[in-house]
Amino acid sequence: MSWVFLLGFAFLFFFLFVFLFSKFVGYMKKEQNLVIESFKDSLIDQDNPVGLNPEELEQLKQKQQEAQRHLSDVISRIPVIQKDGRFQIDEEEIRQRRANAQKEQASGANNGTV
Repeated sequence: MSWVFLLGFAFLFFFLFVFLFSKFVGYMKKEQNLVIESFKDSLIDQDNPVGLNPEELEQLKQKQQEAQRHLSDVISRIPVIQKDGRFQIDEEEIRQRRANAQKEQASGANNGTV
């Protein structure tokens, strides 16, 4: 039964300490004209993790969208086939494209010299 009294005394001591600490913090805020920011204000914004100003953030978003479009365009040009449940580069299509490009280059060189 003595542990109940010890637990009660510990809780009493803890809450007294919390009360005195809150009074001390309030006094120091008033004395030094401090403003304590809330924790919510200090959280990282998911859209702006580095804290850019709005104009820089818009420019960065536009550059990223442009880069994403360019990447999608480049990826869409790569010939792909599905083998064994995986997407792989179609080497035959690449060979045909190279051969066609060489033929066009050769025919363009012949047309320019005639």
